[in-house]
Amino acid sequence: MNFEEDFENIKTMYNVKITGVGSYIPSTVIKNKDFLNHKFFTPSEVEYDSDQEEIIQKFKDITGIEERRYVDKSKTTSDIAAIAGQKAISHAGIDPETLDYIIVAHNYGDVKHETQQSDMVPNIGARVKSILKIKNPNCVAYDLIFGCPGWIQACIHAKSFINSGIAKRVLVIGAETLSRVVDPHDRDSMIYADGAGATILEATDDSSGILTHKSASHTYKESKYIFFNKSYSPDQHDERGYIKMHGRRIYNFALTEVPKAMKACFDESKEDINNLKRIFIHQANEKMDEAIIKGFFKLYDKKVPEGVMPMSISKLGNSSVATIPTLFNLYMNGDYGEPLQKGDIVMFASIGAGMNVNAITYRS
Repeated sequence: MNFEEDFENIKTMYNVKITGVGSYIPSTVIKNKDFLNHKFFTPSEVEYDSDQEEIIQKFKDITGIEERRYVDKSKTTSDIAAIAGQKAISHAGIDPETLDYIIVAHNYGDVKHETQQSDMVPNIGARVKSILKIKNPNCVAYDLIFGCPGWIQACIHAKSFINSGIAKRVLVIGAETLSRVVDPHDRDSMIYADGAGATILEATDDSSGILTHKSASHTYKESKYIFFNKSYSPDQHDERGYIKMHGRRIYNFALTEVPKAMKACFDESKEDINNLKRIFIHQANEKMDEAIIKGFFKLYDKKVPEGVMPMSISKLGNSSVATIPTLFNLYMNGDYGEPLQKGDIVMFASIGAGMNVNAITYRS
């Protein structure tokens, strides 16, 4: 038997399925009208001519966001990650001491209220494990920083560990408190939100679970499409860095690269595109997500099926790595109608800083 055959046998030795879901949605609601007293500036530190109501209405028309959630002053990324993780553990009905890995996807670590520095030592995974009071030293906790696609990439890590036989049960969390790293004088600050979503992935001997996955890192020209930089306000002179992005470049990149990655992932599964029931895509921008899905189905000469893409962005905003697991948790709780049934085919897909793109084809 050659290497390729051996590798295929290893890959199919175990299926890897989601057995538990959980999320933390902060209680503090920030509506669009709450930004009416903000002064927005261009990257050249010039105040926009449009009045605030016009800016906010255009923002809503493009992104679909009406409100977002922020954590309260006492909580950090590791806190809300642990809450979501505990809910996923409880939903799966497992003993947390039996976890082999805890993987926490985030990008900015613990940024405490009214501070300017991220705290990432010890890592967020270690903090989550400590908060959950897991004693087992063989449960390895680590972080994954991969932009908004971090939760999907962490699920791919989990699948690799389980397929290799070194793990049977993994807790994967996506958590972020973007409200702590936004520039209040940047229009894009209205996009971002806080939240956490978690999943338990386990080995299974049935036909459900992750069927295929694809990942790519486009860094030659695209690595600085999302970056850190000073405030756009000419009156703010501190050295603090804020999350920034080249929105139009990201939009054009996403419409080209994400549908291709999704198609490559789905085609490898050998499933019929007509059987694809739902797509859980990163909640980045409503218009962009709609265009991505339209581009994906166009590659199959199909129109977008009605209801194929549930969306949470209008009420929850963009919480980066947390958007997909949070949306999936809400969906499985019945917030979007009937939850998935046994055998349903779905996809997860994301794009984010790096620029990174990934997708998973999954049978429920």
